[in-house]
Amino acid sequence: TDRRDMSGEEKVTDDLLLDSDDDFEYEEVPVDSESDDDDMSEDLESALRSLATAKGKQIVDVVGQEEAEEAGPAPGAVTKRPEVVDDFVRNFLLKMNMTRTLESFETEWYELAQTGQLHEEDVGAVPDIYLRNHELDSMTKALRAELEHVKSIAGRATATWDKFRKERDFHRMHHKRVGQEKNKLLTDIQRLRKHFGHYEPTLKELRHKYEVAMKEKMMMRLERDRLSAKLEAYESQMRTTELPADTQPLPKTKKLQKKKGDSQLPPNDRENPLQNLQFPVAEVQTFTLQKTFKGHLMSVSNVAIHPKKPIIATASDDCTWKMWGLPGGDIIMSGDGHKDWVASVNFHPLGTHLVSASGDCTVKLWSFEKAKCVATFTEHTQAVWDAAFHDTGDFVVSCSLDHSARLWDVNSQRCRQTFRGHMDSVNAVVWQPYTNNICTGSSDKTISIWDARSGLCTQTFYGHFNSCNHVTFNLRGDTIASTDSDGVVKLWDVRMVAELMTINVGPHPANKAAFDRSGEILAIASDDSEVKVWNLIDGEQICELKGHTDSVHAVTFDPYGKFVVTASSDNTFRLYGTLA
Repeated sequence: TDRRDMSGEEKVTDDLLLDSDDDFEYEEVPVDSESDDDDMSEDLESALRSLATAKGKQIVDVVGQEEAEEAGPAPGAVTKRPEVVDDFVRNFLLKMNMTRTLESFETEWYELAQTGQLHEEDVGAVPDIYLRNHELDSMTKALRAELEHVKSIAGRATATWDKFRKERDFHRMHHKRVGQEKNKLLTDIQRLRKHFGHYEPTLKELRHKYEVAMKEKMMMRLERDRLSAKLEAYESQMRTTELPADTQPLPKTKKLQKKKGDSQLPPNDRENPLQNLQFPVAEVQTFTLQKTFKGHLMSVSNVAIHPKKPIIATASDDCTWKMWGLPGGDIIMSGDGHKDWVASVNFHPLGTHLVSASGDCTVKLWSFEKAKCVATFTEHTQAVWDAAFHDTGDFVVSCSLDHSARLWDVNSQRCRQTFRGHMDSVNAVVWQPYTNNICTGSSDKTISIWDARSGLCTQTFYGHFNSCNHVTFNLRGDTIASTDSDGVVKLWDVRMVAELMTINVGPHPANKAAFDRSGEILAIASDDSEVKVWNLIDGEQICELKGHTDSVHAVTFDPYGKFVVTASSDNTFRLYGTLA
């Protein structure tokens, strides 16, 4: 290591020596002679001609000087007269601080002047050489002072230049080191890219095998449930045939067991009145942030719009839900009954009640007329993520972290059905419009459709590679949109049981999605604090709704497609629309 350091120092020293000014190659510039070019010749004629030229020039100079003296001083010119002798002596003695000699000189000078022994023509002027020496002495002192000043400036400039040279050498070495590190990193990146390129085919093959295995697993599970149901039916039939003729056993069924006060699900699916209607497409590209409301102390997890009035309800991690009037944002009602965060709220189809799902493992039913909680459902064993009303308003379905979904009767206030089959948390649940079917999205990466009357799974959609966060239907009820934690949104055809489209808004999770009433626009709430809006006809993104400073948890359109409401972890919900 010492040897390498010494070699490095020697290299730096060599570079400094190479940069020094001692090795700079100077170009010799010939000095032009004042004489003519003919002076280079040594013949007699050239010498005589040069001598004559010099004499002529001298004569011209003397004549010019005499003419200048005869002409006198120019107008306005300052004429300097020589100093008289006595003043010169006085100034000299005073300068040398010889005061006593000066007094003696003054006394004797004035005595001679009074007695008439001192004649003015005998005094004369100071010879020019003394004045010239005095001027040269003053000039020498001034030049010395200026020289010292220039030396100090040169010293400072030399120090600054040395400093800059050292900094230049340092930055040059640093640049070389950074270049070497960059080349090394580029080499490492190329090697790693080449290395990981060998794993890509293996990963694709493993992913394909995993998908095939999961599909086979779900098919086997469905087959197992079907065979189990057949076996139970055969056993029941065998027991019935073995009983005496006068015995009447009670038949067992997995259908809803009706008791006094229970509501009845419609026997068949109703005709969807919105099936053949055409609605205008929401002009989301013109929407801008209109208002921001901060009414909760913690993250706002969900938002729901009243089916008939400009009212919204919000659920929050501060264990409350609140109802607000739009567009002013005035608070109308607040619910404080939950003991943990509130994950979801939904309005009754007639707008008379509200259902809330909470992390305290309960589902609560609230009456606006009575302004209180009228029912609490507690059969879930873990946190409840979502809850939704049936279109008749007599039933509520909820989903939970306990891997199940449950059907609740609003009138008899009891659990009428439990839907089991998911292998992980059920994160979202929604009713298919005007049917008895519910759709669930689970952390086991599947989307399932269930018959609420029998409690059986009728269809399962595969395709997500991460936990499904939310599911929703369009108004016609023929398309499902599902979101997952990879930021992938998939559209499914319910009748064909097929995937229609995949939208990737990752890498941030896609938390919720909402159709406009035309079914051609999809708004996606993302963890990157934005709402992505896509056109489902051409599969292109239209715009992004910005304004939140944290994850957007929920998004929904109003029933007429005039505005969008969003909820976020920044403790606010925001209204996007066009200016009235």
